[in-house]
Amino acid sequence: MQAVNYYIVVEKIKEEPKKVAGLILTEKTDSDNRYIKAKVITKGNLVEGIDDNSTIYYDKHAGHGIHWKEKLLQVIKIQDVVLVE
Repeated sequence: MQAVNYYIVVEKIKEEPKKVAGLILTEKTDSDNRYIKAKVITKGNLVEGIDDNSTIYYDKHAGHGIHWKEKLLQVIKIQDVVLVE
């Protein structure tokens, strides 16, 4: 599988639940966090500044899901990436 143009295929990184003041915050209850952490699986030929296997943060409302080899991956555009680690 290879992404094309300005698209990036990513796999979400599951975050461990956090405890804040005795409350357990999961991804679903952490509504203040707008961005999702993910690992880049493949990038399009026009994407610059991001390599395969990079860790990125992107807007949680961006892209769409795709099933590939029993995994649920997300397809996003480069413009939805806000941070590269």
